[in-house]
Amino acid sequence: MSTGHQRDPVLYVLYASPAVRSVLVTAKILNLKLDEREVDFLKGEHLKPEYLKLNPLHTMPTLNDNGNVINDSHAINTYLVGKYGQDDSLYPKGLYQRALVDQKLAFNLGKLYPILVSVDYAYMKGEIKAIPSEDIERIRTLYDFLEAFLENSDWISLGTFSLADIHCYTTISCMNFHVTLDEKIYPKSYGWMMRCRSLPCFSDDHERVKLFEDYFKSFQE
Repeated sequence: MSTGHQRDPVLYVLYASPAVRSVLVTAKILNLKLDEREVDFLKGEHLKPEYLKLNPLHTMPTLNDNGNVINDSHAINTYLVGKYGQDDSLYPKGLYQRALVDQKLAFNLGKLYPILVSVDYAYMKGEIKAIPSEDIERIRTLYDFLEAFLENSDWISLGTFSLADIHCYTTISCMNFHVTLDEKIYPKSYGWMMRCRSLPCFSDDHERVKLFEDYFKSFQE
């Protein structure tokens, strides 16, 4: 979806990244065409000067929307919904409803994503061949929180699907590879994960989850 003579927004991607996946899912919901440019992490393309000019943190994704450059996936998605969304269902304009979504976005950014990245990098650096017991317990504690969030709702922050579900799902679906989200122990969380997975907006996402799983299986062999 482009307006006037503007070019499609450019998104720099690593397809196995849950942060990148969250933006791709959001763009699909918005029917927004992105110019996806893959950055080869293993070849160090994220450390090249031209990329560092866009994103000094050398993380992915990075969005360049006709000169408007944004790095963090949470910031990218709230921007995209605000600019290209037909309504505010994913990210409400009402202050209280928006605060509820922001609260769970912060949960993903401050709790879920850091432990996932910590475990991932430990594998990649050759520090571990299996996830340590203390990290398993930390992840299970986060699953306990998720179960509590879903006590009275099918969705994580509102009574309807929102950006909070997108971000938490893309992280949890990778975390589930490291520590299984057991249906018997976490029935509400497991049901939520399955509901997200079955939505049309995630139809292209399953292959990206498999990319993540296949990559980290190689470190466990």
